[in-house]
Amino acid sequence: MMPVISSRFRYTIFVMMMLLTVINYVDRGAIAYAASAIIGEYHLDKAQWGAVLGYFGYGYMVGAVLGGTFADTVGARRVWWIAGTAWSLFEIATAYAGNIGIALFGGGSALVGFAMIRILFGLSEGPAYALLNKTVGVWATPRERGFAASVGLLSTPLGALLTAPIAVGLLTLTGDWRIMFFVLGGTGLVALVVLMVLFTNTPEENPRVSPAELAEIREAQATVLMPEDHPDEPVPPLWSFFTNPALVLNTIGYFAFIYVTFLLLTWTPKYLQDQFHFSLTSLWYIGMIPWTGSCFTVLIGGRLSDWLYQRTGKLYYARSCLAATCLLLTTVCFYFVSQAENIVVAIALMTVANAMNTLPNSVYWTVVIDSAPRSRVGTFSGMMLFFALIASVLAPTVTGSLTMAYGYQAMFIAAGITTAVGMTAMLFVRPGRKAAALAPRPAYAA
Repeated sequence: MMPVISSRFRYTIFVMMMLLTVINYVDRGAIAYAASAIIGEYHLDKAQWGAVLGYFGYGYMVGAVLGGTFADTVGARRVWWIAGTAWSLFEIATAYAGNIGIALFGGGSALVGFAMIRILFGLSEGPAYALLNKTVGVWATPRERGFAASVGLLSTPLGALLTAPIAVGLLTLTGDWRIMFFVLGGTGLVALVVLMVLFTNTPEENPRVSPAELAEIREAQATVLMPEDHPDEPVPPLWSFFTNPALVLNTIGYFAFIYVTFLLLTWTPKYLQDQFHFSLTSLWYIGMIPWTGSCFTVLIGGRLSDWLYQRTGKLYYARSCLAATCLLLTTVCFYFVSQAENIVVAIALMTVANAMNTLPNSVYWTVVIDSAPRSRVGTFSGMMLFFALIASVLAPTVTGSLTMAYGYQAMFIAAGITTAVGMTAMLFVRPGRKAAALAPRPAYAA
């Protein structure tokens, strides 16, 4: 049977990647809802539980760099296959992580087992967003990059929002936290097969892309081709990432986004249980609330960034100023969350803070596309993610220590300080500055 040829098939690719990365996000966040069961079974304290949540980040950092680099060299499709299969299998293995540690290293070594499995799991999940950005760079026209990136990045708040009902539902229905990991891992394998049936590295390789759509993509990209993108130019070295201020400062901004995301993803269930005495059965809907606004703002942010660029012709306004404004609002919200004693006020402020934090998510990724040569988009996306993902370790780990010493108020104060630093960094980001110095880039038509 011949495949159906479409003039908008690239959006099928973007949506399918978004769905797979939703599963990716549910997989990493589900463990937070099994906290009470795992802590009780293996006799862990808050600091040790924070370490369990933080182990994921060590592997994730490395996987982000490897995924982006291999996407540039061997193709995104092959990396999707390897990474998706591996993360699903390690998700299943999480069910017995503590037992593996005890079996290999003796009694009391459950923490070591979780360290091993969570690091390998993070390593496998790490390539996902670098692969997504690489695909957007190849498949999307410059005019729609912000929105195309935001479609894929919708998986962050949507995955976090769905984690609560899915995890609590599986835990409640089965009464066994281990079965939850088996179901999630199996679902990931099925979704991966579906994506790989449709996905190719480039539009030229895909029989479902019409000639008109292919011409639209390539002609639009040619109008903003940077000097470094010329096929005869050598591939720039890896260290050139560090000589580009836009990429370095953008990474600091993205660090702030990651810190907030992992803080809320990993500690919201325990915070609600300890501070406001919610039961597990209540968390399926309470845990969703802080992510509801983000599901809309991530898409609005992509559209808003594209609109600002079309209206002003200035990447600085469309990317940097937008991100800095949102991080400022996030900082203010977290300060007030730290002072809140009422559950309704606390949840409302957390929801607004998370929505503002998520709105410019696509900006950080499109800054890389705007500022990096095409031959290094995947690699530099992975490098940005690698350094920003230090926050994925710090957020859950530091929070464990802070809450033991100073209570949950300190958790939100630390988050506000982090977003204030990110805001400052984004004010100095000049996207595409190096390319602009070599040759002018035409603005999009209004």
